[in-house]
Amino acid sequence: MSEKIKVIACSGIGKVFGLMAREAALEAAEREPELAENVCLAHLVTGKEAAEKKVKGCSCITIDGCPALCSAKSVEEAGGVVKAKFRSVDIMRKHRGKDAGTGSVLTEDGWRITGELAEMVTDEVRKMAEEEKENV
Repeated sequence: MSEKIKVIACSGIGKVFGLMAREAALEAAEREPELAENVCLAHLVTGKEAAEKKVKGCSCITIDGCPALCSAKSVEEAGGVVKAKFRSVDIMRKHRGKDAGTGSVLTEDGWRITGELAEMVTDEVRKMAEEEKENV
């Protein structure tokens, strides 16, 4: 595979769903460091050329905290090819009534649920990498 798959999370500062998105993105890239890497959304939205070069024309996975899909929209605007979109809010629906934490600290349940999200993202990274390998 020539390019690593980019995993980009929303900023979601001050919101638990944003924290979950960021932690899941970091964990997914740590699980498959040969296949995936993180790109900072803040660098993309502020027009940092180096960040834009990293995503332009590349396969990307975005993880947003809410339905606004800020990371997906920003990555597409920067020229990234968003092949998969995840939302923390969606996985929380499967865990109604659980307290995931706050915008700065996850609870034990929050870490467990974030781990589930990270596994879903990691599975997608592996699938995309395999597809790209087959298409070479």
